[in-house]
Amino acid sequence: MARKRDDTALPVTLPDERQVEAYLQAHPDFLVRRPDLLLSLSPPSRWGEGDGVLDMQMFMIDRLRDEVERVRGAAEHLIHTSRSNMSIQTRTHKAVLAILAADDMTRLVEAIADDLPAVLDVDVATLCFETPETPLPRLAIPGVITLPTGTVARIMGGADRECALTEEMPGDPALFGDGAGLVLSSAVVRLSPGGPCPEGVMALGSRHGRTFHAGQATELITFLARVVERCVRRFAG
Repeated sequence: MARKRDDTALPVTLPDERQVEAYLQAHPDFLVRRPDLLLSLSPPSRWGEGDGVLDMQMFMIDRLRDEVERVRGAAEHLIHTSRSNMSIQTRTHKAVLAILAADDMTRLVEAIADDLPAVLDVDVATLCFETPETPLPRLAIPGVITLPTGTVARIMGGADRECALTEEMPGDPALFGDGAGLVLSSAVVRLSPGGPCPEGVMALGSRHGRTFHAGQATELITFLARVVERCVRRFAG
């Protein structure tokens, strides 16, 4: 005959006051590591007398205030970041539409030089290409900056690097021409149209020293560059 199972839970033995006191004395940082437990305590308004008075209530209030400020700060940072990302995304969409509206190489250069600064809130935007092995008349137009062979690799610092960001640094005249004096922060994005077109870059420069900075996400900038290089291939290739 099967033995009947006893599902009665065993009683849990809780530590007594002396054990709790001993544990807290052995681990004086326990409440610092577990401040959430302070919410379940019912402390006296004052504890102790004389010079060693410790106001536990004020201690708990201060800890809770710090936690509230931390959470508020994190929430505000998240909101600010979300709004900033949405603004950058919207600007990038407008920039892409301006580029796609160009119907030849001349208008593409004009869109980059004239439209992108206003749309992207920068001060200078240029299109630069290395000297092609075979002359490409459609690239040899006003507004396209010619670079010596090997310049793109030098600027990028590697064959696989797609975007180079600088902050608090004067603009490179080789990339920004006469507008270099306006630049204190820049984003230089590699362009690889393929075919007969040589390697190049699209350079964006801002007078504000931290418009572009290390650690900044570059997905939208590189996406914009991919659109530009396809237009170049269509118009100049």
